[in-house]
Amino acid sequence: MMLDCCPASQDQSLFSLIDPRKIPKHVAIIMDGNRRWAKQRDLTSVMGHWEGAETLIEIVQSAAKLGVETLTVYSFSTENWERPEFEVESLMQIFEFYLSSKRDLMIREGIRLDAIGDISRLPETVKKALEETKQATQEGKRINLVIALNYGARDEIRRAILKILNEHKDQKISQDMLTEEFISRYLDTNRWGDPDLLIRTSGELRVSNFLLWQICYTELYVTNVLWPDFSEMDFYKAILDFQNRQRRYGGS
Repeated sequence: MMLDCCPASQDQSLFSLIDPRKIPKHVAIIMDGNRRWAKQRDLTSVMGHWEGAETLIEIVQSAAKLGVETLTVYSFSTENWERPEFEVESLMQIFEFYLSSKRDLMIREGIRLDAIGDISRLPETVKKALEETKQATQEGKRINLVIALNYGARDEIRRAILKILNEHKDQKISQDMLTEEFISRYLDTNRWGDPDLLIRTSGELRVSNFLLWQICYTELYVTNVLWPDFSEMDFYKAILDFQNRQRRYGGS
């Protein structure tokens, strides 16, 4: 009965069940449900995005506590530009504010910030805030926080092919060169490797053009919880579910 009425106790109980030897090194999250969360409360979609931004820092801290090395989060896709202009502008303002206002906290918590995606299309103010926070947090050792901004997996693969062609424009690329490992070196995520676990909130059963190459053997975990409501306890549940699976990588 105590667990039902005391969330903190329930969090601690779940935490104690997690095997520290089986922590996924790299966790990716599709942070979905901000707009539905806002609509359920008769709020604007922008308020949902603000709440979602606050949830992110809590989950980064939870992941760091467990020993997760890298957390990659889907923040803004290449398709999100099609949303209403006001919403897109508001999202850019949230990114700029979040990157600046959470900078000192990231430094204190040992969070090293980085980003994937085609950053060139972002507003100059967002690019400036992103670069300043990346520089300020580069000594962080506890966890890598990788934000996917203007990211799409198909676009990432397209850009990887262009990089290969550009780098080898004076050299014929042989068939033997084009191994999976070779191609992976040109992807945005090459420094962190493939995710062990992909979490999607809001109950949608799709990957939405996120890390298509990298998640071929990633364990998937879907929860109906909307992202602004996704708590430390929900994150622990995802980790426990991951630890109870047997990963075969197609071998058996």
